[in-house]
Amino acid sequence: MNLGLLFLKVNTLGVITLSELDWVTNHQSEFSRLDMALVIKIGRLMDSGVVEIDNRLPV
Repeated sequence: MNLGLLFLKVNTLGVITLSELDWVTNHQSEFSRLDMALVIKIGRLMDSGVVEIDNRLPV
């Protein structure tokens, strides 16, 4: 998975899955400063209600 592509997907759809959030937290130590800025932006979008957490299980 690529954080840049994830950020674009989250911005477009307004939804992030629990598995994507799990991936972000598991790979956080590998992120650059720019990547961390994207993670913070996603968090702020979630806090403001623009992005919702989707917990549906894959079929």
